[in-house]
Amino acid sequence: MPPPDVRARLRKADGLTQEEVAHVFGVTRVAFHRWETGIAKPRRRHLDAYVRLLDGWARKHPEAGHTLPARKAG
Repeated sequence: MPPPDVRARLRKADGLTQEEVAHVFGVTRVAFHRWETGIAKPRRRHLDAYVRLLDGWARKHPEAGHTLPARKAG
């Protein structure tokens, strides 16, 4: 699963809100927010579907799926 910042970029690249995606999964927006930010992991019944959704978004929006290189302190 991609890092949390990439998950959010992929969703936003597809023009969806957390509320809209949460509705499709049948969970609250807060629960989905926790998945997206990495605070919580979806249960097995949602995990596979969420990973497939993220993979689909990454193929559809490759520019949003890239992580930015870490900045050097200096």
